[in-house]
Amino acid sequence: MDGETRRGGGNEEDAGPGAAYKLFETMSDLLDKLKLLNFEERFIKPNGVKPISRHYFALGTNPGEQFSVFTSLCAWLINVSGRSFDKPQEFDDPNATISNILDEVRRCGINTDFPPSKLKTGFGVYVVMILDKLTENALKSTQFAWQRPFYHEEDNNDEEEVIHQKDEAELKLDKIEDELDAAMDDSEDETEAFLDLAAGPHLDMEAMKQNKIMISNTNSEEWKLEIERVTPSLKVTVRTDNKDWRTHVEQMHQHKQGIETSFTSSKYQLDKMQGDIQKTLEKISSREKYINNQLENLVHDYRSSQDRFAQAKEKYKEGSTGVSERSRALAELTEELEKIKIDMEEKGSSMTDGAPLVKIKQTLNRLKSESTEMDIRIGVIEHVLRQAHFRDKTMVIGTV
Repeated sequence: MDGETRRGGGNEEDAGPGAAYKLFETMSDLLDKLKLLNFEERFIKPNGVKPISRHYFALGTNPGEQFSVFTSLCAWLINVSGRSFDKPQEFDDPNATISNILDEVRRCGINTDFPPSKLKTGFGVYVVMILDKLTENALKSTQFAWQRPFYHEEDNNDEEEVIHQKDEAELKLDKIEDELDAAMDDSEDETEAFLDLAAGPHLDMEAMKQNKIMISNTNSEEWKLEIERVTPSLKVTVRTDNKDWRTHVEQMHQHKQGIETSFTSSKYQLDKMQGDIQKTLEKISSREKYINNQLENLVHDYRSSQDRFAQAKEKYKEGSTGVSERSRALAELTEELEKIKIDMEEKGSSMTDGAPLVKIKQTLNRLKSESTEMDIRIGVIEHVLRQAHFRDKTMVIGTV
């Protein structure tokens, strides 16, 4: 497992620091291509599939659901490309489904030099690659072509007024610039005429007149005050608008200059950071190999210890079942023993108790007294009977 991780890390280093995000970019492009095929109306709604996000096949969330959507989408793309392909069912063999899809993919001329088991997860690099190639073939078979963009006409009076005001301001500025240019041209013509030495005396007289006219008797302080008073009214102020394209162009130039200035410094720092990261990764990989080599014997011992521990655990389970049965039998015997002890205690207490003997003695004495009374009564009765017998005999003798 460590070896696979190192090999994967080496490939990413060779591919560059942005290789980890290439999958997400390809998945985003795939979703845009599917939207060009109108798959939301033709695939998602008829099949009752959840909407697919821009990272659906790039990350693993629910492999079973992703594999089902992947196979169904491949079947739909193959059918769109003009070839017949049955939609996979829920209880179909995944291996057979993948082999059928790969056969159709090879017929399209797509390279499938990877293990088919990579497609069973329903997400990953190879899943996105297969879908991307099938989508491109579907677009080619449908003869997709970009159409001219259609712009909606917007009737906005406010914007038209703003544009009209801008145009008027621009016209005023252009007019002022034209007037200034014309004045500069006139002044140049006048200077040229004034400096023309080959001109006649008439021009000299005109020049003298102009010189006389240009001489001013105005006070300089008053002239400065007048300039300060008139200057604010001569300024042309144009209100800037955020919607003006000129401001956007200026902002774009400013941002471009800022990006160029910051890019030079950041590029050096990023290159340096990249070099440090590569060196650190190389050190980590070398140390990882060294640690794996050093700990190989310990890992082997640990695995053997785990096997012995598993065997001991099985024996412990077997022994624990016998111990539980014996503990149950012991509990039953202990309960019977407690019953016997209670019976013995009851018998012993009854044997050591003298109250029954006292009662027996009392009963014997009472019986003896009663027997004596009965003997006395018997004697009295015998005596009475004898007297009666003797009385009867005397009476019989007397009568004779």
